[in-house]
Amino acid sequence: MNVTALRKVAQGASLAAAIILVGPHLKIIAARARTVRTSESLSWNEKYAAAYLDERQAWWMEWPKAQRDHETFCVSCHTALPYALSRPALRRSLAERTPSAPERRLLENVTKRVRLWNEIGPYYNDTDWGAYKGVESRGTESVLNALVLATNDAENGQLSDNTRTAFANMWGEQQTSGNKKGAWRWQRFGKEPWEADDSDYYGAALAAVALGSAPGNYLATPEVQSRLTMLREYLNREYPTQTAVNHAYLLWASAKVPRLIKPEQRDAIIAELLSKQQADGGWSLSSLVGEWKREDGTPLETESDGYATGLIVFTLEEVGITPGNARLQRGLAWLAGNQDRREGSWAAYSLNRNKQNHISPDTARFMNDAATAYAVLALTKAESRYGNFKR
Repeated sequence: MNVTALRKVAQGASLAAAIILVGPHLKIIAARARTVRTSESLSWNEKYAAAYLDERQAWWMEWPKAQRDHETFCVSCHTALPYALSRPALRRSLAERTPSAPERRLLENVTKRVRLWNEIGPYYNDTDWGAYKGVESRGTESVLNALVLATNDAENGQLSDNTRTAFANMWGEQQTSGNKKGAWRWQRFGKEPWEADDSDYYGAALAAVALGSAPGNYLATPEVQSRLTMLREYLNREYPTQTAVNHAYLLWASAKVPRLIKPEQRDAIIAELLSKQQADGGWSLSSLVGEWKREDGTPLETESDGYATGLIVFTLEEVGITPGNARLQRGLAWLAGNQDRREGSWAAYSLNRNKQNHISPDTARFMNDAATAYAVLALTKAESRYGNFKR
């Protein structure tokens, strides 16, 4: 990040923030930041969370393994996508007037790839990565691009031409026959929770979130109805065999798309997710994915984590769980009390390998990136809907 960008970060802090540059990373040393407080003085630091997310997205965009052709980078489900979903919520909460530099660059990157869809290469190709990786990449990217741009348009209140193009690309990748009719071919690398054999369902739920997020009543336009019907039928057809974490994404999608699932399914998912809540008020991702073994053979962590807790609390808020719900209050209290006060993040744990067996300390933080983004979504949602949330 250049000096001008550093100055913008500093100028955006409450009064001031002391910032140093260490290699490619921003480190926030101290800042007097606005906080959100509960009635029992639990708080979280919005400014630190924003700095962490900006730093990690800036790192991701420069990481050699994320680079793709035409001077673009891929949009990951662990860092870039959660960042695109959560950073606007922080911007509103912090009364920032413009998107951060990493936000702008991410949007420019996605827009470029959408416009060059028929010229640009997929994230992964068959030659280097194995059979079907090209079509899996196309299906995955088409959904992620539409979701990123639709989320941005929702902030502006108007569907852009670029987002319409992204949706056209997405519909072009939807499967129209076979047992996955209505879904998208999704990236498979044997990694839960986003790149495993069951991740087609996660991707289809994200497609529904994108549709429901698009402004201008795009969801009701005649040209998408047959496609939406196939998507709805797929999500309902495959519902009984899905894990709890995929059900959480379906529940989120149901809040965006009317009549996506039946009321009794909605109630069953809520009950399922609440039954997984732990004694401390949080949730553990390992309890949401069924039988799963790490590729490195190490045991899964079972303690509550920021990704599972943030995702579930945010999803429950999205479907309108009342502020007085004791389970929801405990989940919010867990999130408010478990932010790392040094760097602004929330901790989570990979289902595929422990932190010691990752490529580097930076890749070991991928789950923290997702955890921080979903924790931010849950806490800012609580603030906007309920005021100061209570235990």
